[in-house]
Amino acid sequence: MNFDIFSSPQAWLSALLIFSLRVGDMSLDTLRVLFVVRGKKTIAWVLGFFQSMLFVIAITTVLSQLDNPLNVLGYASGFATGNVLGMLIEERLAVGHIQLMIFSTNRGAAICDALRIAGFGVTEVPGRGKNGTVSVILTNVFRKDVDRLETIILETDPEAFVTREDVRPMRRGFWRA
Repeated sequence: MNFDIFSSPQAWLSALLIFSLRVGDMSLDTLRVLFVVRGKKTIAWVLGFFQSMLFVIAITTVLSQLDNPLNVLGYASGFATGNVLGMLIEERLAVGHIQLMIFSTNRGAAICDALRIAGFGVTEVPGRGKNGTVSVILTNVFRKDVDRLETIILETDPEAFVTREDVRPMRRGFWRA
């Protein structure tokens, strides 16, 4: 192995370029997959177009300079960093809808009232748990509203058990604008 490569500014710049390309490529790829899952075809197409372009440039650069081990390190670290960055960007965008299921032993009606006052649609269903009856409360909201809902729920019933899952609305119903 030629260790002189580690002192070459050109070798480090090449690795940095590959790292940057892979961060961009994988960030776009992570976002693209999340938009595919949510059924956003146009956005997924645009992201896929640019993601694949960055990938081709990055892999071509690595393969044309295989004598530089820094390129491989830049490629791998850019891949890993891009995944995490894509997830962070997606969290900030908060695109999509979430269904919350809230289980409350004593304060179900109060939670429903508080959520309705805040402008959210709520469905309450009676249920039976290990220790007796419970209120099962369902609400579908935009992801950007989840933190606000969580605050309302916990202020109303700190003992409430809450689950969440991504949903894709089909039609009708009440969706807070």
